[in-house]
Amino acid sequence: MKKFIKWFLIIITIFVLAILIGLGFYISSTYLKAKSLQIDQDILTSPSLSVKIFNIENQPIKDSNEINREYAKITSLQENTKNAFISIEDKNFYNHHGVNYKRILKAMINNIKSGKLKEGASTITQQLIKNTQLTSEKTFERKIKEIALAQKIEKMYTKDEILEMYLNVIYFGNNCYGIESASKYYFSKPASELTIDESAVLAGIIKSPAKYSPIKNQENCLKRRNLVLKEMLNDNHISFEQYNSFINSKLNLNLNTEKNNKLNSYSQSALDEAEKILGIPARQIALNGYKIYTYQDKKKQQFLEEAINEQNVDCDSAGIIIDNVKHGVSAYIGDSIYKILDAKRQPGSCIKPILVYGPALNEDLIYPCTQILDEKTTISDYTPKNVGNIYHGYVSARESLAKSINIPAVKILSYVGIEKAKKYGEYMGITFDENDDSYTLALGGMTYGVNILQLSGAYSTFANNGLYSQPQFISFITDKNDKLIYYHKPQEKRVLREDSTYLLNDMLKSCVEYGTAKKLSDLNIEIASKTGTVGKPNSNENLDAWNISYTKNQTCGIWLGNLDNKPITYAGGNQPTMIVKNYFKKVSDDSTFYKPSCITEKYIDTLELEENHRIFLTNNLIPERYIQKEIFSSFNLPKDISEHFSKIEKTLLQNKVENNKAIIKFDAKNYLTYNIYVDNKLYKSITNKSGEQTISIPLTSTKKDVSFESFYTLQPDLSNIQKISFVNTQKYTEDKKWFI
Repeated sequence: MKKFIKWFLIIITIFVLAILIGLGFYISSTYLKAKSLQIDQDILTSPSLSVKIFNIENQPIKDSNEINREYAKITSLQENTKNAFISIEDKNFYNHHGVNYKRILKAMINNIKSGKLKEGASTITQQLIKNTQLTSEKTFERKIKEIALAQKIEKMYTKDEILEMYLNVIYFGNNCYGIESASKYYFSKPASELTIDESAVLAGIIKSPAKYSPIKNQENCLKRRNLVLKEMLNDNHISFEQYNSFINSKLNLNLNTEKNNKLNSYSQSALDEAEKILGIPARQIALNGYKIYTYQDKKKQQFLEEAINEQNVDCDSAGIIIDNVKHGVSAYIGDSIYKILDAKRQPGSCIKPILVYGPALNEDLIYPCTQILDEKTTISDYTPKNVGNIYHGYVSARESLAKSINIPAVKILSYVGIEKAKKYGEYMGITFDENDDSYTLALGGMTYGVNILQLSGAYSTFANNGLYSQPQFISFITDKNDKLIYYHKPQEKRVLREDSTYLLNDMLKSCVEYGTAKKLSDLNIEIASKTGTVGKPNSNENLDAWNISYTKNQTCGIWLGNLDNKPITYAGGNQPTMIVKNYFKKVSDDSTFYKPSCITEKYIDTLELEENHRIFLTNNLIPERYIQKEIFSSFNLPKDISEHFSKIEKTLLQNKVENNKAIIKFDAKNYLTYNIYVDNKLYKSITNKSGEQTISIPLTSTKKDVSFESFYTLQPDLSNIQKISFVNTQKYTEDKKWFI
């Protein structure tokens, strides 16, 4: 046994040594190869770069696609601005030769413990190399190259030159590359005028521009800023008094209020998408000479811009056109000092087809003609309200969607179930927070919400017969030698059945015909639409106004609001709908929705619908005036056949004697005729009456024989006769004055 253990330990030792030798050989060979790589000095010192972006006809998009148009000289920056970055990013910057080996060792240990490459321990020099010479992939080979090139660049430039180049290439979020553009965007001043706390804010952002955004995540930004200030205090760059005064101060943002269309331009959105596709920052895309080919349609872009400008709205706005066949963004425009596609807004009633009506149709829970009681109600401690606190009684699912009535939507969501509804939403590109678990979802009540690309993309599912594929700006990307490096292949997935989708489309066409989007009704094209308005809590003002409309070929989404939540006076059925109308008046679109063969027309009994709010198919005896044509899927047809006009039920009569009169009360139906005979003579005939009726018969003798006949007005041969005898005598007490 001891001999076995001895040999086992020897084998393990040899195995470990072999791994270490192999690893050492790999590291050394990779390092030597990296040392021979040439550093592109033009990339390091270039103050301005541009990316070539093309439309669907391979013509250059004329938006400004420049990156780093402004450059800050190191000599113009204050010492504390430089110190803020050094304290948080690389304390030994002026002492090392490009690499901090102690930090690397510590990071390696932490990475081994976590099992992930979470820490990089990069110096400022290494970050400069990573942002200008290498990709952003987290691999050991790239890290070795980064170390080798960092050592090389330290021999080529002074520390101040390296720091200057670094500060002019790092990304600060919101399209800000370099400290000069960041300073002018966040604080409306040149970088040379930055204060200590402002410098700390910018130094804190660069670790994760999204997580530490001073616009979207102010609490995170404050914590990070204060950490930078603490490190500056520890490094004796600021006094304790300065530290105390700054950590208790608010974020002193002074955003550039000039609405920068480049921030929300089509080309910028495509460039942002390219960063995600390629996994490298925009500056590297420009440096590598990549060419981005998009789905932009020049005419549709022009028509969309004109349609929005014609409404002359005084708030932030965005519009998007999606090619439903190619799953590409044909046009996009945004107007705000913030990046609109990075923001999420409450969708309001525009979420109803996605989470409520679409799933309910697909789960065979409703028909378009299903009756829902619109009344004051509470479901799981949630008490929804209709606009103006107006309630309509029984309404069809079609009407409740077309007119955007809230209570039926909440009730139908309860039929579907919140979790199942969210699954449908996720299949259509909508993301939810873990707290999105209440029936407020039926009305668009989400923790964060959606952006216009997500919401419009979800609606393109309906135009596409129930198939969803995430829409993109980019069609393909080539390198500087025109070699294809990326091609968009839409991955369609089935969300709704074709029959369910057609029924939903038909319901949303009713929104155009007589609902909240009726301003589109004279377009003379087959178009479906939904509006949404998000009100400001405890106010008569609004925060968001939406219209999402689609034909078979294209989806048009419009949003109006303010990303700083300043109220607006617009509603979804007004200005956003008019923008959609203006757009479709300019563009030629004669497409029609696909109708599956399983869609069928059936006649239903309107008497049953009005009286009992149930969907019954007609029999062949019901007259035309009492039938209604509706569309159904062959896979989900009503199972009940109406018995109206095939038999007649006994009328419920209330009878009594009072003041020498026989009193008969009953609820009349307008499709029945009622004849009352007294002693075999017609006393009264009632027809085309609804509601409670009262018949009074004088009792002039001790006994009257009354016959009560009811029959269908349009089918008198089918009737029901009830006979009653009334006795007028003082011998009977009041409760015994009549008998049948």
